[in-house]
Amino acid sequence: MTSSQSSLKAAVYIVGAGPGDPELLTLKAHKIITKADVILYADSLVPKQILQDVRPDAELVPTGNKTLEQIIPLAIEKVRQNKSVVRLHSGDLTLYSAIAEQIQAFIEAEIPFELIPGISAFQAAAAKLSTELTIPELVQTIILTRISGQASSVPETEELASLAAHKASLCLYLAARHSSKAQAKLLQHYPQDTPVAVCYRVGWQDEQIWVVPLTEMAAVTQKNNLIRTTLYLISPALQKAITTRSRLYHPEHSHLFRPGIKRMKDEMKII
Repeated sequence: MTSSQSSLKAAVYIVGAGPGDPELLTLKAHKIITKADVILYADSLVPKQILQDVRPDAELVPTGNKTLEQIIPLAIEKVRQNKSVVRLHSGDLTLYSAIAEQIQAFIEAEIPFELIPGISAFQAAAAKLSTELTIPELVQTIILTRISGQASSVPETEELASLAAHKASLCLYLAARHSSKAQAKLLQHYPQDTPVAVCYRVGWQDEQIWVVPLTEMAAVTQKNNLIRTTLYLISPALQKAITTRSRLYHPEHSHLFRPGIKRMKDEMKII
C-alpha cells in the first residue's frame, strides 16, 4: 500500500513522539504513524513501543547511526516515489530536535512537509511529580534551556548562571554529562535547598525520578551513572508545602463568565 491508497498524501511528516509513553502521543501523531508508508525514526531516543501500531508493511528505518546527509536524500527519494514519510523525533519538535536544517532541505527540494508537535519531557515530568511549575506569588516563569556541550554551544547571553538569576522554574536538558558544572552555576543564584527533580528516561518503561536539594543534583547523577536521556527540573514549585492560591477561581475574582462576590454585592445595591 502506498500513500496513493491511504489517506496520507506523499509528503514528509515531522512528528514529535513525546517523551516515550505511547499513550502520550497526540491523536494526530498516532494516526499519521499508523498510516505512513515509511518511518525514519531516531531509534536511540524513541522507544520501540511508539511503533507498536504501525502498518505491517510499513518500511521502518532507524536513523541513530545515520547523518543528515544520509537521512534527507532517503526521505526525498521516498516522497518522489509517491510515499508518505514520517520523520519521527523524540519529545516536541520545538526543543533540541535539529529540524531547522531538515526543513530547509525539504524547502529547497520542493518536498511538501508538515510538523506535528509532541509532549515535551518537562511536561511529562511535571505531571509525574503532580506539580504545577507556575505557582502564584512564588514562580511564574518557566525557562527551558541546556548547557554548552559537544553538540552545540549556548549563546553567551543565555549562559546558565545568568538564566539562574531569575530563580524561575528551570528545565535543564542535555546536561547529565556536565552535572557538576551545571550545579555550580545554578548555586550562584538558587538557594542550596532548592528542590531539583532528576528525571531519567521520563515516559520509558525504566523511568526513574529523584527529588533532591540542589546541592545533591550532581551526586545523584553520578551515583546512578546518568549520562544521557536525563532532564532536570529546578524549581521552588517542587517544595512540599505550597501556601499560595491562584486568583483565577477565587470567589472574589470576577470575569466575563463569573461575577465575583464584590461585583455581586455592587449589583445588588443597584437593584
